[in-house]
Amino acid sequence: MIKYDIIILGGGPGGYTAAIRAAQLGKRVALVEKDALGGTCLHKGCIPSKTLLRSAELFETMKRSQSFGIKTSHIEVDFEGVIARKNSIVKQLHAGVQFLMKKNEITVYQGFGTIVYCQANDGYNGIIEVANGVGELVERIAYADLLIATGSRPRLLPGLPLDERIMTSDDALAMTALPTSIIIIGGGVIGVEWASMLSDFGVQVTVVEAGDRLVPTEDADISRELSRLFAKRRIKSYTSAKLLEGSVNVDDNGLTVMIEQGDKIETLTAERMLVSIGRMANIEGFGLERTDVVVERGSIVVDDGMQTADPHIYAIGDVIGGLQLAHVASHEGVTAVERICGLETHSHSASSVPKCIYSRPEMASVGLTEQAAIAADYKVKIGKFSFKAIGKALVFGESDGFVKVVAEEVTGTILGVHMIGPHVTDFISEAALAQLLEATSMQIGRMIHPHPSLSEIMSESMLSVDRLALGM
Repeated sequence: MIKYDIIILGGGPGGYTAAIRAAQLGKRVALVEKDALGGTCLHKGCIPSKTLLRSAELFETMKRSQSFGIKTSHIEVDFEGVIARKNSIVKQLHAGVQFLMKKNEITVYQGFGTIVYCQANDGYNGIIEVANGVGELVERIAYADLLIATGSRPRLLPGLPLDERIMTSDDALAMTALPTSIIIIGGGVIGVEWASMLSDFGVQVTVVEAGDRLVPTEDADISRELSRLFAKRRIKSYTSAKLLEGSVNVDDNGLTVMIEQGDKIETLTAERMLVSIGRMANIEGFGLERTDVVVERGSIVVDDGMQTADPHIYAIGDVIGGLQLAHVASHEGVTAVERICGLETHSHSASSVPKCIYSRPEMASVGLTEQAAIAADYKVKIGKFSFKAIGKALVFGESDGFVKVVAEEVTGTILGVHMIGPHVTDFISEAALAQLLEATSMQIGRMIHPHPSLSEIMSESMLSVDRLALGM
């Protein structure tokens, strides 16, 4: 039986990043992955969905190319080509992750890992059995420390008929043809990204959200702007609405659902339905019950160093709840490994993490919303600046949206920054850095930004906090 300093269950961004950091620190590392290295992010989430979103965005731009002075005709979607491009990018990145494992001398076990023994013995603290796809034992390996990075899976609605036309996001990525119409249950991050993408591809889209607004975790002004722009694109949205249990019927013509919105009941029809109501942690089936790990509300409980109640077991990423983001999992993976190695760790707070939504227009945020800041008893002042006054946005032909800054009234300390508009996911990091350095809105506002650039909106929105914006 081979003994490792650290064994990692799960080869997604959190798992493979942790493995690389452990190898850098001189640890003997094994990584166990039941599917393909890269996890959900690379194969069923971030990368494939953003690749499809880019193709949809390009198609939409080409349809209005005459506004740029370019005449085109017979523009159409080759969905097979779109899928082929997506697969090619995933394949290239997968090969890159495999190369990194070899470069850093990390042993990768392809199979399902199960904790079968968890007790100090002969220099190790537990044993993992690795089985192949048909359940046959491949290897028994021992660890000094174990890192759980098993990720999450789409949450399902109970009572739905079993039919290929009722999909999760995993299923949607496997579509080989575009539907003519779709009902999306859930108007959170995943739901609005798919709504935007499919609408740009020419699909008739209806979104049903139980909350009182789309993307309910974002600032209310961002939600209102998204709703306005979705309506402009003829994406129909129902908020404060829920699917009536047992109301989904499927036949040869598609599917019919009934939704309840206040005291009204409405019947919706479409060719397909996408259920995007969040994700749930993968905590079952790999022997967690044999450990002292504590699970609460469906997630593994950890401290700031990612350590569980079992002193030699750590957990990161979606499996511990919190922000289910690839970049958070990667940061947590490094934190866990450095804690194992006795280094000073750099934990994060949820309010310091930049969040991105890759719809059209894009959305990005960091820190407190205006509503959360007021609820936390801050006295706030607000700055807001529109992309319509940014030259580069007009050049791009994408001038919808704005940047909103929430600052503390007296000191000007930046409490939160919220964006909706072109390419905002590319410069939210400036706002995150400003918060990390405890900068004020005036300091960022006075920083020279290049012209013409979309990033000019950062200085203008910061200056607008004190009514000093120059472009108004």
